[in-house]
Formats: sequence, structure tokens, C-alpha cells
Amino acid sequence: MKIRIAVPEDAAGLVGIYAPYVENTPITFEYTVPSVEEFENRIRHTLEKYPYLVAEEGDTLLGYAYVSPFKTRAAYAWSVETSVYIRQDCKRRGIGHALYNALEEILNRQHVCNLCACITYPNPVSIAFHEAFGYKTVAHFHASGFKQNAWHDMIWMEKELCPHENPPQPFIPFPELPR
Repeated sequence: MKIRIAVPEDAAGLVGIYAPYVENTPITFEYTVPSVEEFENRIRHTLEKYPYLVAEEGDTLLGYAYVSPFKTRAAYAWSVETSVYIRQDCKRRGIGHALYNALEEILNRQHVCNLCACITYPNPVSIAFHEAFGYKTVAHFHASGFKQNAWHDMIWMEKELCPHENPPQPFIPFPELPR
């Protein structure tokens, strides 16, 4: 298995990974599967500031992970929201762990301090995965999203990736990191 930076040409394969989550679960609150063009744009937009990683074996995409801004105001520059999706037939192979390890290495170099994960509740698999990475539950919101004819709670989990210096080291956009 290889972890690499996503490119827009990965979009069709990533839509294939994401679609079952949209169509069959409340794990994402999206109602419709994004188009390949929309996914290409998401990849491009994310890579303007943050890492977007894919796991692959040969020519087969197994999963992906990326971060997005926790909030858009300048004071939140050191906080991100993490996301990871694994192909349904490839779970329990360490793919998510490999993606998150690589993601955290890059985010450390960007001087990101806080990792946040928004998780539909209950979702014991995702909660256990994040707990294994040191995330702690910091908020529980009730009936936050309506999908599949039901209201769903959500939780926020958080991990402190690095010490909070005063002042913090400047955030470094992903394209500016030395390779």
C-alpha cells in the first residue's frame, strides 16, 4: 500500500469510495453523491491550504483522508477538521491508520495544533478509531441532522497535535511546505 497526495484525476475513484457512505449511511450528512467534477474541485480547493491523501495498491484506490478548516476566521488557522473514508471492502486493514499517520505528520509540519472530527452518533467504529489516535469527545449535539428518515446526533472529538505556544508558530499552507 502506498500513501500519496491526491490529484484531481483521482476524483472518479474517490467518488466510488464515498458514494456508499452517502447512499446507505448517516455517516455523512450529504444527501446526494457529488459529481466527479465536484470532487475534482474539492481536491483542488483542499490542496490550496491542506493535505489531501489517498491510499492505493497498484492502480486501486483504497481510501482517502483530508482536512478542512475548522472555521474560516484567522484565529482558527491552527485548527482543522479531519475526514477519512475507506472502501467498504477494505476496512480493518490499517488503511485509515496509515492515512491518519501520514496526515498528522504533514499537519505537524504545518504547525496545526488542534485536530477535530465531527462524527455521527452513534458510530462506535469511528469513535474507537479516533480514540486510538488520542481524540477525546468534547461535545455531543442532539438531533443535529436528518437523514434516512431519522434524526441523528453528532459528536465532536478533538486531539491536541502539538503544544499551544504563545505566540504560535505561523501556519504554513500545504503548497509552501518543503517536500
